[in-house]
Amino acid sequence: MRLSVIIVNYNVRHFLEQALRSVRKAMLGIDGEVWVVDNNSVDDSVRMVQEIFPEVKLIANQHNPGFSIANNQAIRESTGEYVLLLNPDTLVEEDTFSKCLDFMDAHPAAGALGVKLIDGSGKFLPESKRGFPTPWVAFCKTVGLSSFFPKSKWFNQYYLGYLGENETNEIDVLVGAFMFMRRTALDKAGLLDEAFFMYGEDIDLSYRITQAGFKNYYFPETKIIHYKGESTKKGSLNYVRTFYQAMIIFARKHFEGRSAGLFVLMLQAAIWLRAGITLTKNFFEKIWLPALDAIIIYIGLFFLKDFWANYYYKDPYWFKPNVLWFNFPLYILIWLGTAWLNGAYDQRYNLRQLVRGLGFGTLILAAVYGFLDLDYRPSRALVLMGAVWAVLSTVGIRALAYFKQYRNFDIGHDKVKNLIIIGSTAESNRVMGLLNQVGVQKNLIGYIDPTMGMGQQIEEKAALQMQRPGLGGALGWLDQLDEIVRIYHIEEIIFCSRDLRSQEILSWMTRLGAGISYKIVPEESLSIIGSSSKNEPGELYTIEIQYNIAQPGQRRNKRVLDVLVCVLLLLSCPIWAVFSEKRKVLLQNWLPVLFGYRHWVAYAVHPQQTMLPRLRPGVFSMLDALDGVTPTAATVARLNYLYAKDWGVWRDLEILYKSRVHKSEKGNRPV
Repeated sequence: MRLSVIIVNYNVRHFLEQALRSVRKAMLGIDGEVWVVDNNSVDDSVRMVQEIFPEVKLIANQHNPGFSIANNQAIRESTGEYVLLLNPDTLVEEDTFSKCLDFMDAHPAAGALGVKLIDGSGKFLPESKRGFPTPWVAFCKTVGLSSFFPKSKWFNQYYLGYLGENETNEIDVLVGAFMFMRRTALDKAGLLDEAFFMYGEDIDLSYRITQAGFKNYYFPETKIIHYKGESTKKGSLNYVRTFYQAMIIFARKHFEGRSAGLFVLMLQAAIWLRAGITLTKNFFEKIWLPALDAIIIYIGLFFLKDFWANYYYKDPYWFKPNVLWFNFPLYILIWLGTAWLNGAYDQRYNLRQLVRGLGFGTLILAAVYGFLDLDYRPSRALVLMGAVWAVLSTVGIRALAYFKQYRNFDIGHDKVKNLIIIGSTAESNRVMGLLNQVGVQKNLIGYIDPTMGMGQQIEEKAALQMQRPGLGGALGWLDQLDEIVRIYHIEEIIFCSRDLRSQEILSWMTRLGAGISYKIVPEESLSIIGSSSKNEPGELYTIEIQYNIAQPGQRRNKRVLDVLVCVLLLLSCPIWAVFSEKRKVLLQNWLPVLFGYRHWVAYAVHPQQTMLPRLRPGVFSMLDALDGVTPTAATVARLNYLYAKDWGVWRDLEILYKSRVHKSEKGNRPV
């Protein structure tokens, strides 16, 4: 057998499907096998592979052992003369494997090779070719010298910036997203070091291959897409810690003496430095807008206080000093707190959520106002004027921020991108159907059918516009795409992989550049996949079920509800501790819920609920609200599904209210 392709997957099912479809095409005419090792994904990846790709050899782990162990599992069972380690968030060209095989056959000293990688926007990824991370190389990378001098042989050995991206060269390190290795080299160098959970294992193995007497090559005659950010999230502390810890393992393994000690010390310092930078960056990204809102609202309240004291009370000293340090902070806390709970800071430019949150905050303030001591009730008019100012000022801040980013004031109106579809009439219709079902708004300019000649497209355009005027028409030849993009100001292109070879798609992406949003719809797939940046997660249009409980804002609201219930139980402890029949359950679970180890309400126990978004164990479930009904397993599964799909605060409150009644009080009846 010539080639064994091994893909380790963890919760990127849609990207895995696209990768496997491209691998299937690239394997045509090659005696080979494809392995998928799933590290206990909860997104139904295993079932997708079993149903759509029956030819794939599948290893389904019941836990996540890490990247190295999972790859080694398949390597040990594979039999190919060559072994390819491939990321699931990739797309290969049809001739990628055959070209790599030809190169390796022609260069018997080659132990491994990597290819040219581009991201989802068509940009070249510099990690396609890398040097060994010696202390000096790692220092230049850590302090940013490699970024300041990208073409320098002295400062940018990490990415070998002095080597041309379109030139075949010997290199030191391959990227783990695509490692094409000779079996004999792998046997001599050894498998991946399982001390590396993630990151660093590709550097370590590349180094050992050269130590075994083989050469590593960068081979840009073929290229692949690597949707960076899908398998890992780089803006997290976990990434910083895991990456640099992997570098420490590498340093301790391959360097000796003083250089090893200095290298490890530098890497440990880098962990703290990068962690600090990441924490600071994440903090300011989250806090700058609410902090600015608070400052502007406070300034406005200060001037409104002076205005109302002079205009209405005719006394500039009417308001007591406590209004500045008590009332105004309280007002701002309630206004911004309710805005936060309504998701105003999850979607920065959603004015509806902002105004609704501020409105709720004003109602809460009106209720709280009457309970305050007379010394802390300065003026109802000040609250109302402050509410108006809070709305106007926060909307104004977002309008200015929106203008700075987009150079217009169409805030609250999502910009509809000019879209063209590259595919046959049938596939273009299917893509538009998918977009309509998902509810994505696009300004479809037209389509280009790569399977037709120009005359056929003109005839098709006339016929199609009579039947489906919303689909637009044929715009021209495929080789006119760059001109069409320029004339119609195209901002998004969807490629239909059924009608275009991956090689054509990748060529057009690199040719048109990163100013356009690219997406690909795999044949027979219900998802449209793309990515606009190597540092951001990919974009996904899919008609599959969207679970309410999986939304970040709803997750936050659920956590807030848990804490509020804990506070309420604490305040009412003398009552329920005496009269409630569930006092033991409440007492046992109060601390676990408060510290986030449990929810007050979650799924009912069911052995096959792994497809649903994960929740911590719950004290109560929908079963506790059934009043004596004994449900079947199918009913439990359905109730859990509905709970995840339609979750809201009132759903949990309803379950908590009904759970106070024993199921046994009304008898058990199956459903």
